[in-house]
Amino acid sequence: MRTAIADDDPIVCQSLATILTATHTADVLWTANDGDAAVTEYFRSPSSRPDVLLIDVQMPGKDGLAAAREILAKDPGAKILFLTTFADRSYITQAVSLGARGYLIKQDVASVGPALQAVMAGQIVLGAEVLDKLSGSESSSDMTDAADTAGAAGPTGTSAGITSAAGRECDHAADRDALEALPERDRDIAALVAEGLDNRDIAARLYLSEGTVRNRVSGILDKMGLTNRTQLAILWIRGHR
Repeated sequence: MRTAIADDDPIVCQSLATILTATHTADVLWTANDGDAAVTEYFRSPSSRPDVLLIDVQMPGKDGLAAAREILAKDPGAKILFLTTFADRSYITQAVSLGARGYLIKQDVASVGPALQAVMAGQIVLGAEVLDKLSGSESSSDMTDAADTAGAAGPTGTSAGITSAAGRECDHAADRDALEALPERDRDIAALVAEGLDNRDIAARLYLSEGTVRNRVSGILDKMGLTNRTQLAILWIRGHR
């Protein structure tokens, strides 16, 4: 596998490159410390395009989200995996909307290699903390912070906690209802997309042609008002939590 790393900390770039190379996980083609450099290196030549690009969110100048957006606009098949310390829901949803293939929080460097391999294999990689953020399942401390910010009345966090729980249940119920409204075959396909299977694997699993699966996936996205497979996978996961 060929990868590239964009992070504003040169030490992080060097450490990841050393680990990935030493473990024979990937060859690191290049590193960059800001979004502009990442875009320039990515499109410098056909040979400089990695199989998977590891990129941080916050970087000087053009940030990782803007860089990913530019790269995907020119190369829709690009596989981009965000690796960052920021678990902000807004960042995660932006990354998902862009069509990133994964979003990991910098906690365990050992998980980066398997994540890269999963993305390379066509799967979608989202850490547990990321899924919790997308599902709205904040911790009690997060609820307390939200209550304090909003000036909620009553015991700290109580109103926010009740509202959050009710909202999550409604969101999940709506997700389930929308998915249940799909034809059975479309639900089968959506479930396999959520497992990270590509069109070829889904076709083999369901005894369909690859073209049929591709058309079905496009139809599902249109029906659900989604723009990419990652969003569909997250919707399915949320609806079945």
